[in-house]
Amino acid sequence: MQSQATYNYNVVRQFSIMTVVWGVVGMLVGVIVAAQLVWPELNLGEWLHFGRLRPLHTNAVIFAFGGCALFATSYFVVQRTCHTPLFAPGLATFTFWGWQLVIVLAAISLPLGFTSGKEYAELEWPIDILIAVVWVSYAIVFFGTIAKRKTSHIYVANWFFGGFILTVALLHIVNSAALPVSLTKSYSAYAGVQDAMIQWWYGHNAVGFFLTAGFLGMMYYFVPKQAERPVYSYRLSVVHFWALIFTYMWAGPHHLHYTALPDWTQSVGMIFSLILLAPSWGGMINGVMTLSGAWHKLRTDPILKFLITALSFYGMSTFEGPMMSIKTVNALSHYTDWTVGHVHSGALGWVAMISIGSMYYLIPRMYGKTQMYSVGLINTHFWIATIGIVLYIASMWIAGVMQGLMWRATNPDGTLTYSFVESVKASYPFWAIRLAGGVMFFTGMLIMFYNMVKTMAGEKAYEAPVVAPAAAHA
Repeated sequence: MQSQATYNYNVVRQFSIMTVVWGVVGMLVGVIVAAQLVWPELNLGEWLHFGRLRPLHTNAVIFAFGGCALFATSYFVVQRTCHTPLFAPGLATFTFWGWQLVIVLAAISLPLGFTSGKEYAELEWPIDILIAVVWVSYAIVFFGTIAKRKTSHIYVANWFFGGFILTVALLHIVNSAALPVSLTKSYSAYAGVQDAMIQWWYGHNAVGFFLTAGFLGMMYYFVPKQAERPVYSYRLSVVHFWALIFTYMWAGPHHLHYTALPDWTQSVGMIFSLILLAPSWGGMINGVMTLSGAWHKLRTDPILKFLITALSFYGMSTFEGPMMSIKTVNALSHYTDWTVGHVHSGALGWVAMISIGSMYYLIPRMYGKTQMYSVGLINTHFWIATIGIVLYIASMWIAGVMQGLMWRATNPDGTLTYSFVESVKASYPFWAIRLAGGVMFFTGMLIMFYNMVKTMAGEKAYEAPVVAPAAAHA
């Protein structure tokens, strides 16, 4: 009977499809909020102005698009590398429908103005409880699958997925502790500067674990698979894991430079942010060097282009982040569009590109195929997305540095050289370029959606037999 067992691809399929769907939705909201900065007339009414749509955009891209990509890939990778179907398949199905319910509730509550006001943790307490229940269920399925694995070895991608799952549970539950006063309103359990410290311990580690460690799990599986090469250095991948998860935890205070946070705490955050450069670049180099002997494949393989370009942006973002955490640099960059550029070089360049490449690998295999409906469309998507990202982040870098310099400029008598509105006026052309870049990236997501629909059209869902432990690696 065991030989007839099949991997649970159904939940992988569901999350993969919704990754693309929510990617389209999240990027669309991003384009709308970018357009609202160029044309303020688009701030329509109470529910559709920038202040309401901006958290909807961040939640849709991070937790809907990124979250579904993480669920899909981790469920796929843990089965294939452990040579066993998912533990508790009913609970895995619950995680899918529970996560979609979280996303829908976010899409309803945020435009209505129900928010805790915490960055990346805006959702109110009933939704927070649902997130915790879904996430603990996710942990049970993932670690249960590892516990019943048929191989003695735990592949490094699972270390990253496991680390991300455990840490996000801890971050979410601690940071979301609140005192409810009604069904739609609560107040943080923490006060003042302690609340800020815990929020950015959560906020930066949401970046460090949800948006980095989890996606590194993707990288360590899909780059070697697509390149058909072993990981460049398995020893380095394990060092990368332990160094990253230890160091990231301490970097949060760099979001609070020049605030009421004690100065020594700010300095600790800065120092650990600088140390982070080493493990981050170690992982990036490990991924890129996996292509040793296979660089020629980049000419003809657009999926590999997505994956390697993502690694390049990961390297760039993880150099820029530590640099921006230095207090003297932060004095210029803080509150400017430079930060927006940095976030999007990570979110679009790293997170979205590695997710898109992984989905292009996964989706056809969920239907028993080796490739998507159109490889040419994948190539088109790659170039449109890449040019869009470059336009976006370059415009934000220039605008950000300019804003920082204008805000700091003083006359000989000590008065400010520029009013705030003058810096807004000077930023306007760069916001238009940012919008153009965002439209290009959104167009790429529409191309991907079309390619996915055509790949699925008329095809039956595919269930692969479980690989015997003695067989070749997954």
